[in-house]
Amino acid sequence: MKKKKVYLDNCCFNRPYDDQTQLRIELETKAKLHIQDSIVEKEILLVLSVILEFENNDNPYELRKHVIHNFLMHAVISVGWSDDVVGIAKEISLNGVKTKDATHLACAIYAKCDYFLTTDDRLLKYKDDRIQIINPVEFLMIEGGNE
Repeated sequence: MKKKKVYLDNCCFNRPYDDQTQLRIELETKAKLHIQDSIVEKEILLVLSVILEFENNDNPYELRKHVIHNFLMHAVISVGWSDDVVGIAKEISLNGVKTKDATHLACAIYAKCDYFLTTDDRLLKYKDDRIQIINPVEFLMIEGGNE
């Protein structure tokens, strides 16, 4: 069976640092950590991008920045700037998606990811035929038994 290629956006990587007293946040954190374990075990393939690295480098919390940077070493594909990525991002942003979010999505689409994982409610409302945009809990419900 083909391994799934996933892209986790910055808010997904930072979910474990959010207030865990809210049930939704706790569930998304547990799902994200399970997915992370599957990435380390090479059951799922991680894609990273220049925008993800840029946003992480901008993180004001040194420990978070360091932990996320080290985890990104597990990525099997890294997407850089290209005319194709910029074009896809511009197209997405015309639909009301913020520039950075559109760039994350463009990188995931360019890398032909199966899933774009996010915990951002506004981004979860955006639909694109080229990729499934879902939160980590939904991902495990769909793919949980297939890793």
